[in-house]
Amino acid sequence: MTIHIGASPGDIAETVLMPGDPLRARWAAETFLEAPRQINALRGMLGYTGHWRGHRVTIHGSGMGMPSLSIYAHELIRDFGARSLIRIGSAGSLQDHVHLRDLVLAMSCSARATPSAGLFPDFSFAPCADFGLLAAAHGAAQRRGYPVHVGGIHSSDAFYDERPELDAQLRRHGVLAVEMEAAELYTVAARLGARALAVLTISDHLPSRESLTPEERESGFHAMVEVALEAAFAEG
Repeated sequence: MTIHIGASPGDIAETVLMPGDPLRARWAAETFLEAPRQINALRGMLGYTGHWRGHRVTIHGSGMGMPSLSIYAHELIRDFGARSLIRIGSAGSLQDHVHLRDLVLAMSCSARATPSAGLFPDFSFAPCADFGLLAAAHGAAQRRGYPVHVGGIHSSDAFYDERPELDAQLRRHGVLAVEMEAAELYTVAARLGARALAVLTISDHLPSRESLTPEERESGFHAMVEVALEAAFAEG
């Protein structure tokens, strides 16, 4: 047990899927895992451990934003032995060709600031995905016929960002999408020697201002969980 995670030793698997929303963690566990068992509810942050195709998996919420994710990722790796952490979440498309419901695999993450930025006061660290997880996720998406894009994303520290000129520069430089957690996940995993990947579903299209409804978001998120699980346990 830690300050933020009320699990007992051995409760958490080496592979952890991390949605931001704790209720989405419950939905994913009940939908995809065999015999899921709740292993955390401290502060309302839900976590479950079960099995997927014979493999032990934990699905644990991270909360919204990099400071919250930083806490949970750190404790999952340091105190509970997590070795592969895959963020599953929504993102807003920045590019015309990245459509609603498409998957984005974050190869790298740009950010104005992260909770780990203080470790690099005179250096710009480039957080990137684990290549093995990235390649496996891309293969899984292609086998299933899911529209998938691989490239850089922006991890924002503000949801209501009032800098349209920044979005324009990000689009100009080919950044695919914006979300709020992956840059810190990649940084914490790199620091503590774990693997990390973000598998994202486009829920909002910023250039056209289109968005999925709450019902469409739930039904449209199956693909990213399937891809994340297949990537986590790919052979080779």
